[in-house]
Amino acid sequence: MKLRNRLTSGIGVLSAMIVLLGFLSVGYVRHLSNISRNILADNYNSLHYAEDMLQSLDHLSHDSASRETLVHTLTLQQMNITEANENEATAALEQKIAALTDTVSLPEIREIRGDLYRIMELNMASIRAKSSGMEASASKAVWWLSAVALLCMLLATFFLVRFPALLLRPIDKLKLGITQIANHHYDERLDFGNNREFGEVAASFNNMACKLSEYRRSSLDRLMIEKKRIEAIVNSLHEPIIGLDPDRDILFMNDEACTILNLRRDEAVGRNATEIALKNDLLRRLIRELYAEPKEGEPKEPLKIYADNKESYFQMDNIPLYVVPVGEKEKQFIGNVILLNNITQYKELDSAKTNFISTVSHEMKTPISSILMSLQLLGDARLGSLNDEQKSLIGSIKDSSDRLLAITGELLNMTQVESGKLKLMPKIVKPIELIDYAVHTTQVLAERFHCFVEVEYPEKIAKLFVDNEKIAWVITNLLSNAIHHSPENSRIIVGAAQHDKTVVIYVQDFGRGIDPRYHKSIFERYFRVPGTKVQGSGLGLAISKEFVEAHRGTISVESEIGKGSKFSILLPV
Repeated sequence: MKLRNRLTSGIGVLSAMIVLLGFLSVGYVRHLSNISRNILADNYNSLHYAEDMLQSLDHLSHDSASRETLVHTLTLQQMNITEANENEATAALEQKIAALTDTVSLPEIREIRGDLYRIMELNMASIRAKSSGMEASASKAVWWLSAVALLCMLLATFFLVRFPALLLRPIDKLKLGITQIANHHYDERLDFGNNREFGEVAASFNNMACKLSEYRRSSLDRLMIEKKRIEAIVNSLHEPIIGLDPDRDILFMNDEACTILNLRRDEAVGRNATEIALKNDLLRRLIRELYAEPKEGEPKEPLKIYADNKESYFQMDNIPLYVVPVGEKEKQFIGNVILLNNITQYKELDSAKTNFISTVSHEMKTPISSILMSLQLLGDARLGSLNDEQKSLIGSIKDSSDRLLAITGELLNMTQVESGKLKLMPKIVKPIELIDYAVHTTQVLAERFHCFVEVEYPEKIAKLFVDNEKIAWVITNLLSNAIHHSPENSRIIVGAAQHDKTVVIYVQDFGRGIDPRYHKSIFERYFRVPGTKVQGSGLGLAISKEFVEAHRGTISVESEIGKGSKFSILLPV
């Protein structure tokens, strides 16, 4: 049977039972109403008439009008005869009332009273009989109504229990099937038997599932081919690559990563990286780097790994991956890719470059010193006098030699920094001593450029525990830069101040200033601000930064175009 027919039949039966219950209720109520009306309209009136006649009979001896009332009430009684023996009693009563004379005797009244009591008794008996019948009818009505109501309740309970299950069972099966399809179980099929309504739904569902299963197989094949292709590409790379999911489970590793980590792919892929890192030092370092927060402005140190039978250097790159899921707008984190760039070749080239520069710089200092010594001897009047042109040439050669010697010194300092051979020899020193050294060293340069150096120094300031040669070199370099970049007859301020447990040594000029875009770049090696006419190697500030940071300090600049520059060195007391 169709679901629609079942619903129609069930609702029809319930409606019929409700209508039957209504008809029975109305019929029994009307029957009881008729019985009660008969009692009130017939028997009760007879009792009322008899009572009125008794009262008239009591007043008959002394009230002449009572006779007329008695006769009138008797007439009403004669019109309201409803019981079988009530007619005879009423006829006898009529004869006795008609035989009354003006003088009424007590026996006559007694006989009339007896007839009236008989009429009243007949009506009372009828009332009792009708009341008993009405009670029986009421009991019968209660029974039938209860039976029909119980039957309706049973049917309603049956429909309440069965119909929702009948309706929801195929819907639940359909929901379950949809859930299975949503969970990629495309082999799920629906069968609703003889249910025609859901049979068409099941056919459409099964057709959809079949097509999805076929599509999934074809898509899975393509995905497997693409996966193999990607794995081949990843394995062909010479850089170690490791893929992690959001829970730090290893998704893939190429051959280079397996070699570097000394792990087999089958024992690593699918396991948690943190768990494997407990027994693998290199992976533990990679995971630690993954969680470590990078410090701004501080370059990452390369990882030193023994690979290819030699010490190799790798730069780790952590690449977080995000995707936007289908139907959503927010990005979702799906894991990390760890890429190790092999920089061993560049490290070796950099080391060779550093050694070459160190060797060349060291070898150049001796001939440069000889040139300077020869220039000093040439300028001695004891060897003979020189004309003005010769003196000018000697001065030019000396300036070039001094600049070359300064560049050579900077290169030597830079090679010390790059090779890690920078050695500090700290001792307790007053900041004013470092400032005085820088001012004295640059005094000739300041006089040549007509600059006025002012010293700002507080009365009380803490001492420093630093390598005085290195820090004095930094202050001298900053003061020399300020002189070179200041116009003639300008002020240059060099001073110191204490803030809590730190001392600030600053050099301030009022020259053209530095564009804020280059505030970080000027501390990089070989960088020169575009448009600068002053010659230099571009190493002075880079070396200064390395020297200051070696003392756990910082160097910074505050500058704007047209307002000059202020370089500050912050050192712990």
